[in-house]
Amino acid sequence: MTAFALVRHGETEWNRARRIQGSTDIPLNDTGRQQAGAAGQLLAPHAWSRIVASPLSRAEETATIIATQAGLGRPDLDAAFVERNYGEAEGLTGAELDARFPDGVEPPGRETREAVAERVLAGLHRLAEQHPGESIIIVAHGGVIRSVLESVAPGRHREPITNGSVHSFLHAKGGLELVRFDDPLDEQSLFPLAEDYLDQNPLAHREHDRDGAA
Repeated sequence: MTAFALVRHGETEWNRARRIQGSTDIPLNDTGRQQAGAAGQLLAPHAWSRIVASPLSRAEETATIIATQAGLGRPDLDAAFVERNYGEAEGLTGAELDARFPDGVEPPGRETREAVAERVLAGLHRLAEQHPGESIIIVAHGGVIRSVLESVAPGRHREPITNGSVHSFLHAKGGLELVRFDDPLDEQSLFPLAEDYLDQNPLAHREHDRDGAA
C-alpha cells in the first residue's frame, strides 16, 4: 500500500492572467510561493518518505518549498506528471482562443485527455511498485490531478482544484482510489482568493462545459 498526496503548484503570472499554460514553463509568482509555503505547513506535521515533482519550474519550486518545510530532500523530477500539452493554444487568453480557434476547432498539437491520464496513472503505479508502504508527496498540475480524479472517481467531484491545494489517494492491491477529496487537509489548503485551474485555463473550461452538456 502506498499513499499519495497530489499537490497543485502555486500561482504563476499566466494563471493570474488566465492564459493557457499547459507544458509551457512559467515560474511561480510571489503569491504562488506563499501558496506553496501554506501547503508545506499543512503537510509538514505528517510523515512523508519522499517528494516527487513535475519537471516544470512552477512545480519544482513548489515542491522545493514544501520539502524544506517537511524536512525532505530535494524533489525527484518525473516527466510522467508534467501538465497536459495544449499545443498551439498555449499562451492564449480566452478571447484570443475564441478568435483563433473557435469552439469546435481543435488547436494543433494538443495532447488528448486520454493520453494524459494514461501517462499519469502509469507514473503512479510505477512509484507504488518501487516504494511500497511509503507516503509520497507529488507536486503536479491541475490537469494532471483532474485526470487522476476522473480515472478513479469519474464524475464524483467537480470541486475546484486551486493553486496549492492537496488531494489524497491510496494505491492498494494494484489499484488506485481516492481517499477523500474534501478531507480537512484539502479544505485548509485553500489559499485566499485562489482560483480553480478551469477558470485559469479557457480551453480546459471549454472542454468541461462541453462534457457537461453531453
